[in-house]
Amino acid sequence: MVLLIVIITALVFDFTNGFHDAANAMATSIATGALRPRVAVALSGVLNLIGAFLSVAVAATVAKGIVKLDEVTGHDLLVIVFAGLVGGILWNLLTWLLGLPSSSSHALFGGIIGSTIAALGWSGVIWSSDSGGVLVKIVLPALLAPVIAAGVAAVATFLVYRITRGVDADKSTQGFRWGQIGSASLVSLAHGTNDAQKTMGVIFLALVAHGTLDKDDHMPLWVMAVCAVAIALGTYLGGWRIIRTMGKGLVEIESPQGMAAESTSAAIILTSAHFGLPLSTTQTATGSILGTGLGKGAEVRWGVMGRMAVAWLLTLPMAGIVGAICWAIAHFIGGLPGVLVVFAILISGSLGIYLWSRRDPVGTHNVNEWPGDAPRSASEQNHAG
Repeated sequence: MVLLIVIITALVFDFTNGFHDAANAMATSIATGALRPRVAVALSGVLNLIGAFLSVAVAATVAKGIVKLDEVTGHDLLVIVFAGLVGGILWNLLTWLLGLPSSSSHALFGGIIGSTIAALGWSGVIWSSDSGGVLVKIVLPALLAPVIAAGVAAVATFLVYRITRGVDADKSTQGFRWGQIGSASLVSLAHGTNDAQKTMGVIFLALVAHGTLDKDDHMPLWVMAVCAVAIALGTYLGGWRIIRTMGKGLVEIESPQGMAAESTSAAIILTSAHFGLPLSTTQTATGSILGTGLGKGAEVRWGVMGRMAVAWLLTLPMAGIVGAICWAIAHFIGGLPGVLVVFAILISGSLGIYLWSRRDPVGTHNVNEWPGDAPRSASEQNHAG
C-alpha cells in the first residue's frame, strides 16, 4: 500500500513538473506568435512523451546518487522518498501560484535531501563520491547552467541580428517564427529526456526500497511509460502563469531572440542529459531568455529577474524543510497511518493553492498580457506565424 502511494505521488510530481516547466520550451514561441498557445503546449506534450524514452542516464543519478542506499532500506526508505516528493510538489505548486519559474528538479532534490537528513542525518546524503554526488551533479550545474546559457544566448542573439540586418523585416520575422517551431520542439524533446527521468529515478528508488528491484537492475519499461505519460499530460495543461512570466515578464522577445534562446537551451539540456547531469531546465531556459535581452540590448525587467533568483536560491532549502517536516510527521505517527496523514496534507495543500489561483486566473486568453502593458489584440495573440 505504501509503495502504491509513493508511486502515485511520484506521478503527481511528474505531472506538476510538466505544467510547471511547459514554459521552458514554449514561452517564447507563444510570446512572439510563432505558435498559438494551445497548439504550443500540445506539441510540447507529445515531444515530452517521446523524449522520456530516449535516455535513462539522469534517472540513474537520481536513483543512486542522492541517498546512501546501504544505510536505509524497506519502509524507512519509502517514507524518505515519499516525504521528499511531497516537499517537491508543494513547492512547485506554490511557485506556480506566484508565477515564478523555479526549478522542479531542485524542488524534488531538495525535498529528498531534506527528508534524508531528517531520517539519517547529514551523512545519509551522498554529498560527494567518485561518480559525482550531490555537490558535483546537482549544485554545481545549478550555479553554472543559467550563466552559461545567458552567455551563449547573448552571443547567438547578437550574431543573429548582425547577420540578418539587411534582410527585409517581415521576411526575417516570418522565417524566424518557423525556426522557433523547430527549436522549441527540440527544447520539448530535451525536457522530456531530462525531466521525466527524474521521476523514473524516484520510482526506481521506491521499487528498490520495496525489494521489487535491485539497485543494479535496469529501468523497467512500465516505469518509463507512466512517467512519460504523466509529464506529457502536465505539459498539455500548460502552466500559463509561468509561461506568461517567461514569455512576457523578463524581456520583450522577438522571433530571432526566441530562436536563439530555444536553441541554446536545447543544446545545453541535451548535453547535460547525455552526461547524466540532472540539470534544471527552468534555470537554463531563463538564462537563455535573459541572454537574448542582453544580446539585443533590450530592456530587462531586473525586478522580475530578482524575484526569480530569490526563488532559485530558496528552492532547495525550502523544499528540503517541507520534506523534513513531512518525514517527521509520518515517522511520529508511524506505519501506513503516518503516510496517509502526510498524503492528506498534500491533497489539502494542493487544493488550497488551486482555489487561491482561481482568484486571478491566467490562461490562453491573457497569457501574453503582462500586468501594466497594453493588452494585445486577438489577432496578435492567435497569429501562428
